[in-house]
Amino acid sequence: MRIMAWVDLIWSLGVGLGALAYYMIASDQGTTATCGLAIALLWSLRLSLFLLRDRIMSGREDARYAHLKAYWGAKATRKFYGLFLLQVPLAALFLLPIQTALSHQATPAWLFAGLTSALLGIGGEYLSDQQLKVFKQQAKSPIAVCNTGLWRYSRHPNYFFEWLHWWGYVCLAVGSSTWAVSLIGPLFMYIFLRYLTGIPHTERASLARRGEAYRQYQNTTNLFFPWKPHMLKN
Repeated sequence: MRIMAWVDLIWSLGVGLGALAYYMIASDQGTTATCGLAIALLWSLRLSLFLLRDRIMSGREDARYAHLKAYWGAKATRKFYGLFLLQVPLAALFLLPIQTALSHQATPAWLFAGLTSALLGIGGEYLSDQQLKVFKQQAKSPIAVCNTGLWRYSRHPNYFFEWLHWWGYVCLAVGSSTWAVSLIGPLFMYIFLRYLTGIPHTERASLARRGEAYRQYQNTTNLFFPWKPHMLKN
């Protein structure tokens, strides 16, 4: 595969289609289940269209995968195919919190909290992606660092809002006997983004490409959780 964004596309589509399949066979298709499905489909569609348009069709490799290709060297093709096959169990894993939410009737308060969290997450991730896209189009230098908009408050606002979206299913599942299962979403998403497939490789790639400018950005801007910029560290 020339563009490894196919890996993310298959995962996002798989989760969305899995949620739809579960909803279709569920015995209870009440308000909570319908709202949970709508969230899952909106998230899946937005992310899938972004990956298809801005990565696959444009031919631009994600910085994470570009770094991994260089890091793995001759073993990259074999390891990427392994990563490709891993999307099936990963999709099944992240379907668990959605299924938990769809199987429960949330109270109005928790339904509102879940919709708010999920929509803020989806909207914030979309805005982050758009702001970065516009910045790259207008930047005078290819190594310029985006530190405007949401990127002024977090070095990875797109990852933060992706994580926030998964809390929506947790809220919808509150009160269910299997509520704890819904925590799989934000817990594992944080682990993957923060320590495994997301931030570490993106940070290394940005440092290699942008050098001192990115180091200064690291010193003034929070890694994951949005917060006001702070003074340079000594």
